[in-house]
Amino acid sequence: MHVTLACSPADGQLSAAVRNSDLPPVPPLLRSSGSVEVITGSMFSGKTEELIRRLKRALFARQRVQAFKPRIDDRYDPTRIVSHQAVAVDAVAVATSQSLEERVAEDTQVVAIDEAQFFDRGIVEVCERLANRGIRVIAAGLDQDYLGRPFPPMPDLMAIAEEVTKVHAVCTVCCGPASRSQRLSIEASTVLVGGAESYEARCRACFEARDVPRTER
Repeated sequence: MHVTLACSPADGQLSAAVRNSDLPPVPPLLRSSGSVEVITGSMFSGKTEELIRRLKRALFARQRVQAFKPRIDDRYDPTRIVSHQAVAVDAVAVATSQSLEERVAEDTQVVAIDEAQFFDRGIVEVCERLANRGIRVIAAGLDQDYLGRPFPPMPDLMAIAEEVTKVHAVCTVCCGPASRSQRLSIEASTVLVGGAESYEARCRACFEARDVPRTER
């Protein structure tokens, strides 16, 4: 399934308004060199907003774009990437990295992946192969889990990326720059999809690591 996106000035949303037939084929020799860009940080740091901003710029340049999200993340919408500020973009929800790769069309120029930390470790190799095909890959995700530890597979994604952007939230305790996600519940699972009801942004000094074992993914 090839989802080509367009920006609607009226509501600030991105919708599937431009179809493949509206754009000419992209000759292979005109493709730019592929790359991997990673946008990372804590909860509420604006990762998804930055992802959507880059998608809008690609759309304004009339590039062919596909956006993907993990099927597990259905907090706001099952088929759209939605930020905490309600900015949204149409996307394809997939369960695995293999499923994502199979849905990337041959003439796609930009692939966006939100909540990359929820994908299996194969997402790293998938991003590498897509970039080697000349595709610009933009992946956004948490760099740390609820214990303040690296959140696989994000460290490996950052290692292969040409560009890494780390964004920060505002600490809910001291109002300083926040780099960690404070879980408010006692749930000990590494993967716990949630929003403001489950997490707060905290700085290093205000972050309180839960004294619970980390479960394997």
